[in-house]
Amino acid sequence: MHTFHFFQELMNIPSPSGEENQIASFLLEYLDKKGFYVEPIDVPKGSFNVYAYHGDPCVVMSTHMDTVRPLIPFSEDKRYFYGRGACDAKGILAAQVMAAEKLMEMEEKNFGLLFLVEEESESNGARTANKFSNTCKYLINGEPTDNRLALGSKGSIRLDIHVKGKAAHSAYPEQGISAIDTLISILNDLKKTRFPSHRILGKTTMNIGVIEGGSQYNVISDRAVAKLMFRTVTEHDQLKRKVESAVGGRGEIEYHLECQPVFLEKVSGFDTTVVSFTTDIPNLTNWGKPFLIGPGSILDAHTSNEKISKKELSRAVELYVKLVVQLLKKC
Repeated sequence: MHTFHFFQELMNIPSPSGEENQIASFLLEYLDKKGFYVEPIDVPKGSFNVYAYHGDPCVVMSTHMDTVRPLIPFSEDKRYFYGRGACDAKGILAAQVMAAEKLMEMEEKNFGLLFLVEEESESNGARTANKFSNTCKYLINGEPTDNRLALGSKGSIRLDIHVKGKAAHSAYPEQGISAIDTLISILNDLKKTRFPSHRILGKTTMNIGVIEGGSQYNVISDRAVAKLMFRTVTEHDQLKRKVESAVGGRGEIEYHLECQPVFLEKVSGFDTTVVSFTTDIPNLTNWGKPFLIGPGSILDAHTSNEKISKKELSRAVELYVKLVVQLLKKC
């Protein structure tokens, strides 16, 4: 029940992206009292990651402290805990802390915890942590994988397509050039494009997240922009060429955050899966060979009914202990 109590404490501390200092301070104090050496890692704009360890860390468990918005209050029933962050990723965070406590009770050494900010936005926590000096050989990243070890995760590209038109009175459309019409044509061409596939990760997917443009009902639009996110399964050069070909000079492409797809290894005694989401792993390359596992379903993350199974949360503690012990034997 200690796991559940600790998890509820985390759930009662709001930590949307950019506002993680309260939960980070709580974790620093808690882990210090438990006998870990704790160290904040400052991140630009005033936030900080939490790094805690016992001995000289060869294996580090990691996840993120931030959540998406809007906030959803904590609640529970016999089988589940509910609320924002339940599975993404405060349940994982709680399981990793409880696993670390058990490892200390077992007198294991040379492991640590790394809790990051801003995973749900720009991964600034991971990018900063990757510059931090460490001797870690194995990184266990936590995201909702239904307690199965992921063999791979898709990458991602965020991009904007900006289109310029010519404003005119809507009664005389021949006097203008509609940026919105051009953008719609571009998006239709992109939807018809065959993007790369992979035998393990499956198909590249495209999401048109935001469309903006125009000024008034009766004005031909002189500007428009679409914000797209691709979940990628191969190196990004081929995908970019296909996007640029579909746009064909009709608009300007502005690339933003990019994460390459990741392929991971099997470990005996663990069920496996493949996931379509992106993690902090591509931004933590200096923390050793990565593994990905955590309680909860990604299908519940970011939803109005976010939840985590109590049984799965308890099981995650055992799995993290098991995986750390196996990896420590390789150090």
